Amino acid sequence: MRDFTLHNPTRVLFGKGQIGNLGTEVPADARVVLVAGRGSIRDNGVLEQVKAALGSRLVGEVWDVEPNPDVASVLRGLEEVRSRNASFLLAAGGGSVVDATKAIAALARSDGDPWPTLTRGRFKDALPLGVVMTSPGTGSEANASAAISNRATKQKVVFTNAVCFPRFAVLDPETTFSLPPRQVSNWIVDAFVHVLEQYLTYPVGAALGDRLAEAVLSTLLEQGPLGIASPNDYLVRANLSWAASLALNGLLGAGVPQDWTTHHIGHELTALYGIDHARTLAVVLPAVLEHRRVQKTEKLLQYGARVFGIVDGSNEERVERAIARTVEFFEALGVPTRLGAYALGSEEVPQIVANLKASRRLRMGERLDITLDDAAKILTRAL
Repeated sequence: MRDFTLHNPTRVLFGKGQIGNLGTEVPADARVVLVAGRGSIRDNGVLEQVKAALGSRLVGEVWDVEPNPDVASVLRGLEEVRSRNASFLLAAGGGSVVDATKAIAALARSDGDPWPTLTRGRFKDALPLGVVMTSPGTGSEANASAAISNRATKQKVVFTNAVCFPRFAVLDPETTFSLPPRQVSNWIVDAFVHVLEQYLTYPVGAALGDRLAEAVLSTLLEQGPLGIASPNDYLVRANLSWAASLALNGLLGAGVPQDWTTHHIGHELTALYGIDHARTLAVVLPAVLEHRRVQKTEKLLQYGARVFGIVDGSNEERVERAIARTVEFFEALGVPTRLGAYALGSEEVPQIVANLKASRRLRMGERLDITLDDAAKILTRAL
């Protein structure tokens, strides 16, 4: 197991009615700007609860943050923050809303051109922010990372900076009951791939870390289909919400090598073609595993045995079945695993690779040995 430093300052308020505790989490003299999506929190009662808890502290609102948030929405939020002289931000929504709020918080205390500033991600300070999470999956409520798109230039950047950790995150599973099936399936796939990016690399003797990752994966496999079939089952949604948060709060990545090739390539698919983030992951991951099956054999065998119970057959057969079971899981959730499902063919591969190059993703993977040529081969496998 590798040496590591782990620090996560986000305070998690989990369970029914926790939105009512916002009044104790947000300073009494704070000037709060609310950041939200396209209105679902008006329909599910979250907005009413937030306003009741914050009272006169709420001085401004930013709406219509889109999935895969665009820098234009971030700039609208920045303008609202400055015009209201805000001292605190509250994100109420899913991962896209949280990511946009982190970007607004960082830019509020930064100088210079916003897009290059976000691209560099070297913020020295940020406005404090909190989260009311209504669509889990990204894990953004309890980490310091954010992904922001620039639709005008067809780019997407990801930054990580400790000043962007939320001060607190409210996770009330009841707020997820109204989510449409597509968002729930995205949530499950997103969390599942987050775990695999940190787990399916190569052994370093992290026995506890591996077992923790396998526990989250097994929970998502078991509870995921139930989450779609029984949308108002509190315990199912509670387990899925907590699994998604644990998937990317830093715990599973402590002391182990990490891959993230699937995410790097997936981000370019979102930037170029507007495909849901989780759905890009479902397309790219199986192709990455096929391309890297030799380098990842030991962990793929462990994954197959411990998560899917695959113990019979040759090593090659067991690896094949582990990858196939992953594909079957995604497809059973209604999430396609081929680029063809999005009307993308081989003619698109050079542009995707060019975007990776422009994003300086020249070396990827847990050993930094996946090149742009490898990326082209991965994309071709994904057709």
